[in-house]
Amino acid sequence: MIGLPYSMKLAGLPLGILLLVGVAYVTDYSMILLIRGGEMSGTSTYQALVSRTFGFPGYLLVSLLQFLYPFAAMISYNIITGDILPKIFQRIPGVTSRSILADRRFAILSTTIVITLPIALYRNMQRLGKVSLMSLLLTVIVLLIVITRASSLAFTIPQTEEAWVFAKWNAIQAIGVMSFVFMCHHACFLIYGSLEKGTVRSWSNITHVSMIISFIISIQYSIFGYVSFTGFTQGDLFENYCKDDNVVTVGRFFYVMTIILTYPMECFVAREVISNTFFGGTLSTVHHFTITLLVVSVTTVISLFSDCLGMALELNGVLSATPLVFIIPTACYLKLSTDHWYHISNAMPCLILLLGIIIMPVGFVMAILYPQECSHGKEMFYCFLNSSLMDVSVGHLYQSNSSKIK
Repeated sequence: MIGLPYSMKLAGLPLGILLLVGVAYVTDYSMILLIRGGEMSGTSTYQALVSRTFGFPGYLLVSLLQFLYPFAAMISYNIITGDILPKIFQRIPGVTSRSILADRRFAILSTTIVITLPIALYRNMQRLGKVSLMSLLLTVIVLLIVITRASSLAFTIPQTEEAWVFAKWNAIQAIGVMSFVFMCHHACFLIYGSLEKGTVRSWSNITHVSMIISFIISIQYSIFGYVSFTGFTQGDLFENYCKDDNVVTVGRFFYVMTIILTYPMECFVAREVISNTFFGGTLSTVHHFTITLLVVSVTTVISLFSDCLGMALELNGVLSATPLVFIIPTACYLKLSTDHWYHISNAMPCLILLLGIIIMPVGFVMAILYPQECSHGKEMFYCFLNSSLMDVSVGHLYQSNSSKIK
């Protein structure tokens, strides 16, 4: 969610909010469509559903996408951990920027070995129920901190040009980020299968409530995060805050805990895809341990050499999340529906399918051709300015003289 203010920067705040509403609605609608398609086809996994409707080529495609999304998400979570933990450690007396505790690679490796890998080795996702609740509560606490800091930062940090325009031409890139944030289709059947009484009706109710809660939290992250930093907003929102901000240090700690606790859930899904594709859905203890260790190791190695979160969010959003949210669930439903695709009852699935087909290639091309600036590990210029200078007039001077700011 700390990438959502960045999506507002890409799209423009007013249009960004409208797009966020649209992506949340599409996510909710397609999650229900996915389970309904499973019931209609008598299948219990995303892969089996696509295989039943589009054969072996569809099965291979969805397997690849289902693996790539959590795989890339795990890399993103490690990048966030590497961004945040060193800044927390540097608040400890005696720890400097040259200390091993301030090294992002040490942060990633240590949390992987001590926390994420042991939790990822669980075999049953139900055991992560309390972890999920804890993660949600911590996310709310972090949101309150973001809101609190916005009340002061919005008036002290100079606003950038076109900070409040209605729309920007990077809007499709913003959809990629939003799709990444909301996408959980790869885990739908896993979660649906863990329900005591799983029906489409109960799933719909759970999905609606979960999506409403997620949207409320997301819209506040988006608005208050963007209002604080406008055009300076980074892909990782916590990169915008100064290291000596004690309140934000607490927020950083809580947020990195949510990320560390979420990482194993993505590993569950990646492992499940491998299990279904190559082992018939059942893993021996040796295979379970080996696959988990391999997936965690590879994502960790990649994240050690990748530190730009914004690009990771964009590419994973348009290449993995968009087809899994917009294209595949609607295509499967339309194929299974007894009505013709042009029937009025299929108007919404057709519209979502068309949007996905447009967003995916255009978003990818724009992400490659127009990459956003990434300032990982650097203190923003306003952290070095004397607070007495941070008034409206000086803010206007910096805005019109951006070269001097740099």
